[in-house]
Amino acid sequence: MSSRDLLRDPCWQGSDLGHPLPDATHAVSVALPRWSDVIAYEEQDPACREALRAVYPRFGQHPLVEKLAKLSLQASDVGSSNGASSWPYPSLAAAEAALAHCRRTRPPGETQLSAIHGLTCLIADAASTPAAKAFWQHTGLGASSRLAAIALGQERTASGSAAENARSNVTQRLKRIYCCEGDAISLHPSGMSALHRALQLISAIRPNRPVLQIGFPYVDVLKLPQVVFNGAELLLDDSAASVSAALERLKPSVVVIELPSNPLLRCIDLSTIARLAHEKGIPVIADDTIGSGVNIDALPHADLVFSSLTKSFAGRGDVLAGSLVLSHHSTWRDQLAASARSLQPLAELADMDVITLDQGSEDVVERVHQLNSNTLFLAERLRKHPAVAKVFHPGQCKNFKALQRPGAGHGCLLSFELKGGTRSAQKVYDALEVCKGPSLGTAFTLVCPYVLLAHYEELIWAKRCDVPSHLLRVSVGLEEQQDLWNRFLLALDKA
Repeated sequence: MSSRDLLRDPCWQGSDLGHPLPDATHAVSVALPRWSDVIAYEEQDPACREALRAVYPRFGQHPLVEKLAKLSLQASDVGSSNGASSWPYPSLAAAEAALAHCRRTRPPGETQLSAIHGLTCLIADAASTPAAKAFWQHTGLGASSRLAAIALGQERTASGSAAENARSNVTQRLKRIYCCEGDAISLHPSGMSALHRALQLISAIRPNRPVLQIGFPYVDVLKLPQVVFNGAELLLDDSAASVSAALERLKPSVVVIELPSNPLLRCIDLSTIARLAHEKGIPVIADDTIGSGVNIDALPHADLVFSSLTKSFAGRGDVLAGSLVLSHHSTWRDQLAASARSLQPLAELADMDVITLDQGSEDVVERVHQLNSNTLFLAERLRKHPAVAKVFHPGQCKNFKALQRPGAGHGCLLSFELKGGTRSAQKVYDALEVCKGPSLGTAFTLVCPYVLLAHYEELIWAKRCDVPSHLLRVSVGLEEQQDLWNRFLLALDKA
């Protein structure tokens, strides 16, 4: 766990730039405490990048992974060329998939595989590096920092019995949350790799078709099928008429829905859209990462539900993991299960990562309920503040309510706009005495200008989708409610 108590001593000042969040070797977030730091990060400013002691693992390479990559690059035939890169994977199958992607999308490039300390690296020249990076980011199949630490001899691996016990504990925990059988659940190296597995299973029974995503997308949920599979189309209009027309025209392999959307936290009418899709013989994949399986039940409607366990399930921000659940209600259950048996996953959740996941998720149900309460409290206070123009939170969404479990809440996330726009957002962000950086679901509050981080190269498009770049997204933590509100009050005085 973190040696710095981020609940009481958050990373919020300029001097905290680049600090791991949490203050731990395997942190999955990093402090970007000022608005200017976010811009510098997106603009690839060397001074900013050199200050980073951590990075969100799919958006870049953890320092330990980077060290391993450099070693493999030095030993390769491509290593001496400018712009070459190395991408460590946990299995030969995952590395081979990355290699095939690069050769398919950048045929003139030079790529090869190289084994190093039990892992397999994809070595890519300058021409193939963008494709290699895209596969790494979108699929979430890259080697974890713990695997890299073991490969480098800096950490020891766990015993097989300890890992199997942890795997069983996590599966049983998810079984209770989702009210399903254990054989319906699979664990994966990340939330995106869980979606990759879902799309792999769908493609086996409905090949060579695009995906239809409905609602404003998390960037990689849309990019994964667009870049790695058979394409994807985004539909922002979730009315029944529009959905029906899109299903008829596109005849997609599957419909993908986020519950709720990120960062506007809107929840579409899953039951109606699932009915429309199922009537046309089209399955549905739902992402319940933000809503949390503790709060909502998508399985009566969705055929597959995936989640990033990195977030509120683990709660600590120091492990990357994902889950995929096959609904027992699904018409395609037997076919998808047969596909799962015949198609080996490209990578499995590593032993040390599953042990960490088990430790972090022991209190997941109690913790999620506290996060629910704290987030609702902050949302209600923000709505009443004169500097705040709009608050986004699922609490008033009837579609979200229709999926809620008895006594459940709405998750740990809210977003808000200020009446003063970008100028006020910059001032409030810089003054907020909470941790600031990417990711969500941690025990400590974490704020970011989400649209800048996720859509920096497509801000005009995001604006056309009514998602403003000055919006602030808040992952609410376990701080005492009034103390947290006092921190926001002080910052809002700067608006």
